Amino acid sequence: MRSDAGRRRSWWGWGWEDQAVPADQLDALAPVISERLGRAVERRDPARVEDLRLPPPAVTPPDALASSCSTDDRDRALHAYGRSFRDVVRAFHGDVPAPPDLVARPSTESELVALLDWCATSGVAAIPYGAGSSVVGGVETGGPWRHAFAGVASVDLTAMDRVLDVDRTSRAARIAAGTTGPVLEDQLRAHGLTLRHYPQSFEFSTLGGWSATRSGGHYATNRTHIEDFVESTRTVTPTGVMATRRLPGSGAGPSPDRLVAGSEGILGVITEAWVRLQDRPAFKATASIRFDRMGDGVAACRALGQSGLEPTNCRLLDPGEAAANAGGDGGTILVLGFESAHHPVDADIDAAVAVCEDHRGGPVGDVRRSTDRSDPATSGSGRAATDDAAERWRSSFLRAPYLRDAMVALGCIAETFETAVTWDRFDELHDGVVAATTEALRRICGGGAVTCRFTHVYPDGVAPYFTVLAPSTHTDQLAQWDEVKAAAAEAILAAGGTITHHHAVGRDHRPWYDRQRPDPFAAALTGAKRAPAPPGVPTPAVLIDPRAP
Repeated sequence: MRSDAGRRRSWWGWGWEDQAVPADQLDALAPVISERLGRAVERRDPARVEDLRLPPPAVTPPDALASSCSTDDRDRALHAYGRSFRDVVRAFHGDVPAPPDLVARPSTESELVALLDWCATSGVAAIPYGAGSSVVGGVETGGPWRHAFAGVASVDLTAMDRVLDVDRTSRAARIAAGTTGPVLEDQLRAHGLTLRHYPQSFEFSTLGGWSATRSGGHYATNRTHIEDFVESTRTVTPTGVMATRRLPGSGAGPSPDRLVAGSEGILGVITEAWVRLQDRPAFKATASIRFDRMGDGVAACRALGQSGLEPTNCRLLDPGEAAANAGGDGGTILVLGFESAHHPVDADIDAAVAVCEDHRGGPVGDVRRSTDRSDPATSGSGRAATDDAAERWRSSFLRAPYLRDAMVALGCIAETFETAVTWDRFDELHDGVVAATTEALRRICGGGAVTCRFTHVYPDGVAPYFTVLAPSTHTDQLAQWDEVKAAAAEAILAAGGTITHHHAVGRDHRPWYDRQRPDPFAAALTGAKRAPAPPGVPTPAVLIDPRAP
């Protein structure tokens, strides 16, 4: 049974309504933020959904689909946007000019097939919604493309939310694509298994959404992206079902599963996937390592990434990030962790600490070791028993999206962006991105701060994740952030990074994705889009431009 029964999602912001920062805490936070940013901030209340003036639905589903479709104003407003800073600011102020005409919640594949058939024949754009946690404009239902369609349907898949089959022998499971992280892990627990994929959006994202966006999980090394776990997929396209064969590996041409991974809905809607599982962890160890210089921490992460130790957590926090979220004292903090289902990891953590000491780092407090068999999925982070710095960082990590919404209510800019780059180019990228973003903040906002942490560490490179906090006003937030984001994105591409490591492309990253993507591949992707789907159905304006229906 789902543990969220009776709770309600925020229609404009992140997560649950009952977890949002309350008004009295916002009032107490306002002077703190004002002092930090050097400018007074103004708290406002979000628009009430009952005060929205949404345009009436332009299309009506046929009677056969009516029971699984909603035209309720709150439903339509909630599904108009994802949950990026741009999305939340617009919804907070009641700026919802182009909501979906209807929200469809198919509970079976046959219902989804019928829905897509109707969309294709009626000129209705279908936007797969997953659980709606996109932070790159991937589920937005408005835009210049919309006039070419008779209407827009947001396809919410969360009614397709169960583990369908478990193959204990192969350690794999067939899972419906609308299954969210907590539901998925709850149902696997009885089998002693875990998918071991914990993105920050774990509670509000689905297996299908992870697959369609090449989601990156919480774990820092080894298998980090969802496609590493996918064994086979089943995808409904407007011209038929594309199902792949379960195999541990294959050299039979380009992988159709890899084509689906990252397709962001342009080829069809994923309905289920077989995924590779693991035994639940029993042995854990964690430590926090302090470095006086960030460069020493970077070198230690590179050494760890190339050591073969494969820590589950290798999260480097620059001094600003460490001070804000882990109680740092001006140094750089590395949150380090290991876990295993089968053997103690004491030797691994000791070896990793030794690597850090070779690079002038030292433990903060004791190294924590545990054989606790409690379930890491209950927290969404896969954590072990931790020291104070790691625990503070974990708590901040899980609350960050709600605190971002609080900054929106105070009229500030608070957003993140991420990338990945090879080790030989990291220094150039980091320095260039921080300089370009800081200068943009000075010029556009009059100031602000940029911090950096590592999310994933590879033998050949790293994924830096940047956080921006800056003064603004409720009338300027969007325009100012757009300029800052553009400056940061230009610096990322100039330094050889990717425009996104795990947040997907959506509509927000299209200008830079078009420049990163090779032209011959763009042509091939356009051809792949035309083969299974009528023009623009589903998901127009993501990855490639739609053609008029």
